Amino acid sequence: MLKYLLEKEFKQIVRDRFIPKLIFIVPVLQLLILPFAANFEMKNINLAVVDHDRTQLTRQLTEKIVSSGYFNLMGMYPSYQEALASVEANVSDLILEFPVDFTRQLGTGHPSDVLIAANAVNGTKGGLGSSYLSTILAGENVDTGVRVIHYFNPYFSYKSYMVPGIIAFLLAIVVGFVSALNIVREKEIGTIEQINVTPVSKSIFVLSKLIPFWIIGYLLLSISIFIAWLVYGLYPLGGFGMIYLFAGIFLIICTGFGLTISSVSSTQQQSVLTAFFFLIIFVLLSGLFTPISSMPEWAQTFTRFNPVRYFVEVMRMVYLKGSTWIDLWPSFVILSLFAVVFNSLALWCYRKSS
Repeated sequence: MLKYLLEKEFKQIVRDRFIPKLIFIVPVLQLLILPFAANFEMKNINLAVVDHDRTQLTRQLTEKIVSSGYFNLMGMYPSYQEALASVEANVSDLILEFPVDFTRQLGTGHPSDVLIAANAVNGTKGGLGSSYLSTILAGENVDTGVRVIHYFNPYFSYKSYMVPGIIAFLLAIVVGFVSALNIVREKEIGTIEQINVTPVSKSIFVLSKLIPFWIIGYLLLSISIFIAWLVYGLYPLGGFGMIYLFAGIFLIICTGFGLTISSVSSTQQQSVLTAFFFLIIFVLLSGLFTPISSMPEWAQTFTRFNPVRYFVEVMRMVYLKGSTWIDLWPSFVILSLFAVVFNSLALWCYRKSS
């Protein structure tokens, strides 16, 4: 019986003009546009330099900083007070001050302190600008008294950080939405009545709905991984096996979520609005765009009940850190619990009546 139901589902998917376009066009557009649009990488940071040393080394360092492409040199100021006035006037974002004996101290092998002062009204710009400056100075073998090491993403590439999360976002949105329309569409066209009078059990019926979207999700994932490698040069350092293993569980969650909404909805419009409401909350509380640690305590508590959060974390850990099963098994257990809960809800919500 399952075989015939699956055959029916795949025929409906092939005949649907919307789903094939969704599978191939959406990942291409999203992965080409979102990493550039949702980019927190800072450029055009206005820099004020106070050079008390006035040596060839400090001039070379200043030129190196400006040529990095992140900074605009607003001026060389004779004193810190004048540079600070430019910050107060919103002319400069950062101040870099070289002390009088900077070159001499370095020549004798002693650390020389460099002052970096940031306008923290825009905390992100100030923090990242300071980090960029520290990284450039460290790259020139300048001992500033502070040693900064950036693991896993040493060049602060925001695309490397965003693309794995966007792949998780795509799976949640596409599979969640498409599966949410499935059962309710059959209600509207009347075919659900014919299935209800057959001896097909609820579990077989829900399984016949789950498997096709699970396969669609894997196809979508494969296309997304290929685009991430082709366009951004990204591949999972922890191995493709980890990605596909966790994606399998996550797709079961998304399908169970969509089928639950579809079972309790009367129309496709109602199903879409309900799915949109929950998916937006899931995405905003997933840590995709803003760090979970920066959220209020109540929001951090809510994220623990959000399956998208765990899959976004897994994708980033596998892609950037090369994490393996030893690091990820707690997330696997949590995602498995979500899969059981959502698909149990899908079974419970589907009422089979003649």
